Amino acid sequence: MRNEGLGSWPARRARKTPHRTALVHGDRSTDYRTLYARTTRLAHALRARGVRRGDRIAYLGPNHPAYLETLFAAGTLGAVFLPLNTRLAGPEIAYQLADSGAKALVYGPSHAGLVAGLPGDTDVRTYLEVGAEYEEAVAAAPQEPIDEPVTADDTCLIMYTSGTTGRPKGAMLTHGNITWNAVNVLVDHDLIADERALVSAPLFHTAGLNMLTLPVLLKGGTCVLVESFDAEATFDLVQRHRITFMFGVPTMFDQLARHPRWANADLSSLRILTCGGSPVPSPLIDAYQQRGLTFLQGYGMTEASPGTLFLDAEHAVSKAGSAGVPHFFSDVRVVGPDLAPVSVGETGEVVVRGPHVMPGYWGLPEETAASFADGWFRSGDAARVDEDGYVYIVDRMKDMIISGGENVYPAEIEDRLLAHPDIVECAVIGVADDKWGEVPRAVVVPREGVALDPDEVLASLAGRLAKYKIPKSVVVAEGLPRTASGKLLKARVRQRYGNQLP
Repeated sequence: MRNEGLGSWPARRARKTPHRTALVHGDRSTDYRTLYARTTRLAHALRARGVRRGDRIAYLGPNHPAYLETLFAAGTLGAVFLPLNTRLAGPEIAYQLADSGAKALVYGPSHAGLVAGLPGDTDVRTYLEVGAEYEEAVAAAPQEPIDEPVTADDTCLIMYTSGTTGRPKGAMLTHGNITWNAVNVLVDHDLIADERALVSAPLFHTAGLNMLTLPVLLKGGTCVLVESFDAEATFDLVQRHRITFMFGVPTMFDQLARHPRWANADLSSLRILTCGGSPVPSPLIDAYQQRGLTFLQGYGMTEASPGTLFLDAEHAVSKAGSAGVPHFFSDVRVVGPDLAPVSVGETGEVVVRGPHVMPGYWGLPEETAASFADGWFRSGDAARVDEDGYVYIVDRMKDMIISGGENVYPAEIEDRLLAHPDIVECAVIGVADDKWGEVPRAVVVPREGVALDPDEVLASLAGRLAKYKIPKSVVVAEGLPRTASGKLLKARVRQRYGNQLP
């Protein structure tokens, strides 16, 4: 087998544990032998439709076995998988398809309308809808093995991460990046072959795919796929499938803890709870501790596939608030402007190096070069380190807002707001929210003589941005604080408008 990448995983698993269940979706179960057969057939079907080595294959749709079959089929062909965020608006999807030069698009029926409305100026030539069309294509294709040479250094997938300049950037993750990240998870989470993971976090998120699903499949466990998180359904799924491993953002775990079934629900099978996206509040940690459950927290970034720092169960309480120490095959430093490590307790920038760190951004050599310094990837996040080497993230140097686990970058929203004919200046900041942890707020300066209607401003963003990126409130201001050179003072904007009612 000349394939060293993810495309070979189904074949390698099929020869070791062919009858073990790989995927569960609704009433349908797929064992590893069947996953290998379907992946191979899909690869043949895509090749017959003109997909070749290096081509980008996009997927748009909720969690479904076809999602992972498409990922593995792309890896089988030496093609590049492009997961698309189902929460994005049509223009945002069109941008990523055009920027990546995707040749094929596999999509769920829930997104058929959006796909039908995409502009015709993308490179997509092959469309395959999950359902009858998809199943017919798989059934009609041959099952002979495809022995395409793929190395660990070949690009496996492109994951778009919102950029601070208003346009998303495609992080190129190699087969080696994904594999080493999975190895880090196996080592630091102590995964076992009998793992049964509940995958309710979206697979288009790096954590749902790379920190949960792929490590479990590498180990030979079972992934129960659900299309979206629902607290009521989660209690049923945990009990029915004897779930051992769950990942979620704090909002998801908070909904479970506040649910009427929380006190008496059978959670005895749960062994690993990992939480990411934003720090877990202390009261939530306490609520789970009372049920005998401990969160494993960490810190990561799409560019690092994403696992970077990890806080294990043993230190979950004594080092509460920390993001932990580096994963086993990961090197992390907190450095000053000269890239020298800062002293204990001092604030610096998080930089990371390791076999799980991307080689660069798709089609952006200058941004790639600016993101690395002496081989270290610069996160743009500020942190401090304690005397035991535990890292505490203290600020977001890139002004990122994390809302319900979704990364929201103000510059992208500001770019859209400035397209409004009656807005001359704007700044987007994050404000506290009981449900989502943090939500965007727009501070806008109207054109002289115009009385802006906040509701109309928000309505103008509908369909142009994903709903979670649209600010929850708008404050109309006479002007924004700037330096003498005209640079916006974002900290002062937060100070002045972050706490007031809109």
